[in-house]
Amino acid sequence: MRNNFKILYRKEVQSFFNSPVAYITLVVFLLINAWFFTSTFFLTNESDLRTLFTVAPIVFIFFIPAITMGLIAKEKNTGTLEFITTLPFSDGEIVIAKFLAALTLVATALLFTTVHFFTLLIVGNNIDMGALISGYLGLLLVGAAYTAIGTFASSVTDNQITAFIISFSIIFVLFILDKILVFVPGFLSSFLQYLSIDYHLSNISRGVIDSRNLVYLGSIILFFLLMSIRILEMRKWR
Repeated sequence: MRNNFKILYRKEVQSFFNSPVAYITLVVFLLINAWFFTSTFFLTNESDLRTLFTVAPIVFIFFIPAITMGLIAKEKNTGTLEFITTLPFSDGEIVIAKFLAALTLVATALLFTTVHFFTLLIVGNNIDMGALISGYLGLLLVGAAYTAIGTFASSVTDNQITAFIISFSIIFVLFILDKILVFVPGFLSSFLQYLSIDYHLSNISRGVIDSRNLVYLGSIILFFLLMSIRILEMRKWR
């Protein structure tokens, strides 16, 4: 099972980095974040990464659906999914391998942004290392949650554009929930706030790593991955 998983994971990673789409999305992601970082760093002389931790999750809303939309939908559309399932791979291995391959691309994008991190170490003063490290941890966890949602969206359709729209819609709703609290009844506020991904990320980015934040993000990842596996299993009953 371990060897099967390694083969699948390696295949998925190679397919990402053999495609120009991966490089285009990476460059766009990095350029957007670099522009916001430099605009505050050189214009206002702010030596922190708050801008990155604010802008990156918004860019993720578009970036991650774009890289996950073809994970399973493309395989369905071309018929290669049926071929893969004839090989000694379980549905769980297929889903997890594709999820981790996409997450590897997300982590690579975050890794390139560490140039801003090291810039601050060189020229910044009174840098809160704990907040910076927890901020990157929060971005990686949110990236994993978004990737799990994107994997699920790609599993429910054979059309990549439809998969993009589904994942974008789910992610966008979860992102803005804490922005609309003023429009909802008071008894729903705390519940909707807890469901907001950005609320948990903002806590982690401040250096407050609460178990509730980790449980929430872990639950999002687990739920959507299990749903993806179940959807793949359902095709056997059709």
